[in-house]
Amino acid sequence: MKAVRLIAPALAGGVLSSGLALAGPQGVPGPGADLDCLASRSAGTGYLQWPPREGPCRIAIVNGFVGNGWRIQMIKTAKAFAQAPSIRDRIAEFKVVSTGTDAAVQLGAIEDVINQGYDAIVTIAVAPDGFDRVIRLADRNDVVLVPFENVRDTDRVMQVNEDRLAMGRTWAGFELDQLKAEGKTSGRILEMRGLPGNSVDRGRSPGIGQLLDEPGGGGQRVSAVGNWDDGAAQKVVADAIAVHGHFDAILAQGGTTGVVQAMLASGHPMVPVADESENGFRKLVAQHADEGLRGISIGQSPGLVAIAMKAAISALEGNPVPQLISVPLPVATYDQLQDGVNDWKDLPDTFFTVNECPPCEVNITGPAIVAQSEADTN
Repeated sequence: MKAVRLIAPALAGGVLSSGLALAGPQGVPGPGADLDCLASRSAGTGYLQWPPREGPCRIAIVNGFVGNGWRIQMIKTAKAFAQAPSIRDRIAEFKVVSTGTDAAVQLGAIEDVINQGYDAIVTIAVAPDGFDRVIRLADRNDVVLVPFENVRDTDRVMQVNEDRLAMGRTWAGFELDQLKAEGKTSGRILEMRGLPGNSVDRGRSPGIGQLLDEPGGGGQRVSAVGNWDDGAAQKVVADAIAVHGHFDAILAQGGTTGVVQAMLASGHPMVPVADESENGFRKLVAQHADEGLRGISIGQSPGLVAIAMKAAISALEGNPVPQLISVPLPVATYDQLQDGVNDWKDLPDTFFTVNECPPCEVNITGPAIVAQSEADTN
């Protein structure tokens, strides 16, 4: 059914023009609902509120690029979550569109979905520019627009992401703790960075540096670029081992199955490794932890799409929501891995394992995600 928009009085803190509330969200005081899940990034984060409307609602995912494993899994996760018992009765219609890498095509697709009368749109923007026009169109139509993962530099929409700076600090802190447990006051740590210039890498690497590079941090950081790719990371780590001889720990933003394979192929001793959440890495940690491969795995989860969907529905129900929502980091260490729970022997190495977020009641299993199609749906 088509969601019915309800008329609401001007909200506290809203922007007024000629005595009438403008379309779109109004700035309001916090806090919002579901604080364990939809937590604000910081104390200074503002809150937005849309007029409440009667459900169930129509939600669309307007994705851009869909050519890598993370994006494909994200689309499958969205479909699985839309069918979950906790959410399916609140969704009348669910649409998925993937447009490719052309920003103009994606913006056109968002405009088309707005004009079709959808209530909310969740998106990963292809490019940082040109988004203002779709924000204005969404506001005129009271459509809740939720960028996630690759967030925009704006406070005019609700956005969902993880704290990448905290992720980098957590990785580095784990590595330093492992060195101390081995009786080492310092050590040479190889950092495998992601795509140069990418906002994800620019967020994580400074967090790593805050611990490794500060006076007395105990870490000698050697940086190389692995592009979050197993093949590239394996070659770069092999070259680094050939040049430096030995590392006391390795910290990789991605491609870590290749990182471990490089250690195995070169005969380098197993050392503590901090990484993303690829299934192949977790399987290798479970296999070699007793040999020294004590790992920590923190994921930039494809499950962010489910939390963005949940945030959109909360906003459609009239709840105040943070302008920037910080999703709890999904962390698993070598002593917490369990087959069928947070690593999957029967699933591909490239599968991203962290799709659950208990504070948000997002608990989607690996097999449920794999069973979904990556194709567009109307």
